[in-house]
Amino acid sequence: MLEYADIRGLIPHAHPMLLVDRVTEIQPYDRIVTVKNVTGSEPCYKGLAPGAPHRAFAYPPSLLMESWGQGAAILWMRRVRDKEGERAGAPILAAARNMRFLREVFPGDTLRHVVRVDQYSGSSVIMSGESYVGDERVAEIGYAIAVLRPADELTWGAA
Repeated sequence: MLEYADIRGLIPHAHPMLLVDRVTEIQPYDRIVTVKNVTGSEPCYKGLAPGAPHRAFAYPPSLLMESWGQGAAILWMRRVRDKEGERAGAPILAAARNMRFLREVFPGDTLRHVVRVDQYSGSSVIMSGESYVGDERVAEIGYAIAVLRPADELTWGAA
């Protein structure tokens, strides 16, 4: 199991965009199960007016996918650290295909993400998995491809 502090040491995300609260299972280099507690204090709900309908509080699918992808990054960066000593750059989700969102997620739900690595290939990885609330599957990810890019190749806010 990995706690929040351990997670922050593996991936470059921080509040408010670190969307994994805990790792509950890990099969090194092959599979990971992570948890994200969705709360009403998420930044995505900031602009909702009092009296907003229940449906307005549906957790955005893009954030669900980001949370799932961060679980994948934790698994991958742990492999990089174990084999190379230091993170060689930033993991970037390059593509995701065959995704299905099966039901909406709301504050009070606990997301459980399952990520499997299907293949490592140089500085990229192919993964698949699902997300659950309790035993109910809420999302499926047919496959996702991520790449590792050296930090000096990334530009932030360049015009």
